[in-house]
Amino acid sequence: MNPPLSRRTLLRNAVAAATALVLPAPLAACGAPSPEPASPPERDPAAPGPDPDRERLLAWTAGVRAAGLHRPELPLGRGAARVGELAVGTPYEPFTLEAYLKAGGSPSRTEPLTLSLTRFDCVSLVEACIAIARVAATEGAPTWERFGGEMERQRYRGGERRGYTSRLHYFSEWIADGERRSLLRDLGTELGGEEDARPLRFMTEHRGSYPALADDDVFREIGAMERGLDSEPRWVIPAARIPEVSDRIQTGDVLAFATAIEGLDVTHSAFAYRDAAGVLRVLHAPLSGGAVEVTRSTLPEYVAAIRRSTGILVARPLRV
Repeated sequence: MNPPLSRRTLLRNAVAAATALVLPAPLAACGAPSPEPASPPERDPAAPGPDPDRERLLAWTAGVRAAGLHRPELPLGRGAARVGELAVGTPYEPFTLEAYLKAGGSPSRTEPLTLSLTRFDCVSLVEACIAIARVAATEGAPTWERFGGEMERQRYRGGERRGYTSRLHYFSEWIADGERRSLLRDLGTELGGEEDARPLRFMTEHRGSYPALADDDVFREIGAMERGLDSEPRWVIPAARIPEVSDRIQTGDVLAFATAIEGLDVTHSAFAYRDAAGVLRVLHAPLSGGAVEVTRSTLPEYVAAIRRSTGILVARPLRV
C-alpha cells in the first residue's frame, strides 16, 4: 500500500526485508470497521442466508463448550486454542483497522470497534480466540455484543475505547496492560527472560507511514505514549533458551516474536500449540497471504528461521 502506509503495512515491508520467513506485524487488531460499536462487518443486505460472522461466534462458542474447555478449573488458553483450531483456514487480511481513517474518519474521535471472525491478522486472531473463550465461559447464548465487549477490553488501554491513541499499538504494552488488569500473566521473568530496555519509537520515527499521525495532537500523544513505555520492562526469552523452557509453555499461551529492528518490540503474535504428540508448535495467522494455520515447524525452529529475531515474549490468558 503506497502512501500513506499503515503501521502494519510498514512493518510487513520491514520484516519482509529483514527476515527469511516473512512474518506479520505487531499490534492493532483488524477486521471490518463498523459504524456502530460491536457490530459485525458490513454485508450486502440483499445477500441470502445468515451472517457468517455471527454463525462462527455461535459455532465456535459451542465448540469450546462441547469440549468442556469452558470449565473454570481449566486454563483459559485451552479454550482459546480450541477456537484457533476451528479458525484454521480463515484468510489473513491486513490493513482493515485503519480503514475508517482512509474513509475520512478522525483519529481524535472515538475509534469504531473493528470486528471480524471471517478474516484475521495475527493480533485480531489472538484477541478473538481469547474473547470467544471468555464468552463460552459465561452462561447463556453468546451475543455479538458480548463478544465485542471482550474484544474492546483487550484492544484498548485500560479497556476504554476512545480515539486512535487509546489503542494498544505496541504488543509489549498489550501484554503489560493486560497483566495490570489481570487478563493475563506475563511469563517472561519466570521463564528466565532478559530485559529489553531499548526505547520504542517506531511509530513517531516513521510518521509519514501513519495517516493518523498527520494530526499534530495525535502525533504528540503517540510520542508521549512511547516515552511512557521507557519505564515498562519487556522480558524476552532469548531464542537459544526456548528449548530449555518449552516444557513450561502451554497450549494457548500467547507468543510475541521479539525483534532487533530499531524502535520496535515484536513483529508477530500467535498462540503456543501442542499437537497430539505433545510437540510445541505455533498457531497463527501468517502474513504471507495465507490462512490461519498450525506450523509444521516446532516453536524453536520457527523462531530460528526468523532473521533478526531475538526471542519470544510469553503471556498466559487468565480467567476473570
